[in-house]
Amino acid sequence: MTSEWRELPFTEAVDINPKVKLKKGDSYPFVDMKAIDPSWRNVTESEQRAFTSGGAKFEAFDTLLARITPCLENGKIARYVPTNGSDGPAFGSTEFIVIRGKKGVTDNDFAYYLTKWQEFRQFAISQMTGSSGRQRVPAESLGGFAVPVPELSEQRVIAHILGSLDDKIELNRKMNETLEAMAQALFKSWFIDFDPVIDNALAAGNAIPEELQIRAAMRESLADARKPLPDDVRDLFPSEFEFTEEMGWIPKGWEVQVLDDLVDLTGGGTPKTSIAEYWNGEIPWFSVVDAPNSTDVFVIDTEKHVTQLGVEKSSTKILPVGTTIVSARGTVGKCALVGEPMAMNQSCYGVIGKGEISDIFVYYAIREKVADLQRSGHGSVFNTITRDTFKTIRIAFSGDSLTKKLEAHIKPSFDRILANCFHSRDLSSQRDLLIPKLLSGEIRIPKPEAMLESIL
Repeated sequence: MTSEWRELPFTEAVDINPKVKLKKGDSYPFVDMKAIDPSWRNVTESEQRAFTSGGAKFEAFDTLLARITPCLENGKIARYVPTNGSDGPAFGSTEFIVIRGKKGVTDNDFAYYLTKWQEFRQFAISQMTGSSGRQRVPAESLGGFAVPVPELSEQRVIAHILGSLDDKIELNRKMNETLEAMAQALFKSWFIDFDPVIDNALAAGNAIPEELQIRAAMRESLADARKPLPDDVRDLFPSEFEFTEEMGWIPKGWEVQVLDDLVDLTGGGTPKTSIAEYWNGEIPWFSVVDAPNSTDVFVIDTEKHVTQLGVEKSSTKILPVGTTIVSARGTVGKCALVGEPMAMNQSCYGVIGKGEISDIFVYYAIREKVADLQRSGHGSVFNTITRDTFKTIRIAFSGDSLTKKLEAHIKPSFDRILANCFHSRDLSSQRDLLIPKLLSGEIRIPKPEAMLESIL
């Protein structure tokens, strides 16, 4: 610790749970705990909600720190950044501790990075009290952690350096969001809304089923603007529909198939936690906490890792790249595509297509049917999916060829998404390595005032 910096108790360096006025009965932005993604710096409002009396109260750019297990251990910490740019008040889960830079003492963004310091988080975890499974950090206990407090100019430069890495991560996230939305729209257009069949039927002058006429009218109105499909793709779609008892109208010649007949399922497992040689290896081991946001599609790393011996001595298996993982217990229906070979626990299934059915088709088919899987899941609150569940889900299937055409169209976007995920992981590693070095003074910023001038 450099002698030029002050050292203050955390509770004196920042404002904790600062006063924010909300009027009972009025509607304000609300942030739910589940909205916070530990891999992202910012969180936006989950919804507008009437304020009654409870909940953490905060303003734009305040830091929200989860105080309850396991959210704190999982790194649920984020700055609140409203989508509408408003700096007005908001509220959220009662399980947040609100942190704000103290006027004249700490920069608000610097205060955020103090909470991201692993040393601080470990201290907070050590202060948890309460019964097992419902332990919380008392806000006042954070005063037991001393933090370095450089001059405000140096704080702002430190926050800028770390923030520039987070900005790049955010840019990758937004790019992935756009690419994934385009990919999902194409899947739904082909396999859910049957747009190419409607287009072919309109071109051929064939009748459109009543249930699809609104969609047909929309397609007809956009005829001049929409990009036509290449002939080799368009010719794979029929120009008529036929009625089925199981699913209503589907493209003529397609079959109603049980999902279980189209995919192979792989179960997972957990190596014995009491045997150290099975853990902390090189093989990622997926559980539902590792599920990425749907816009990132791929899971490339996990919180826990196992050894090859752990795999060999348990029922878990190595899943190849391209496998879809779907959570089957607890938080049901979380989906991810495997971006690096990995194992998984017994609360998930690995899903791959049979024959030449494409990985991307399987991934989106599973995602689209998540609601059906939840409704068909066994258990009083639909919190379990079994192998039999996959036998209850029906889809309209065109054959392998069209799924491969889908893959050809979407794969360039998915390759870019995967590359962005790896890039963001590298940026996160750089940021996490820099945080303790910059916040402790191990790495000093030369002439911070001059650097700050150039930044501003």
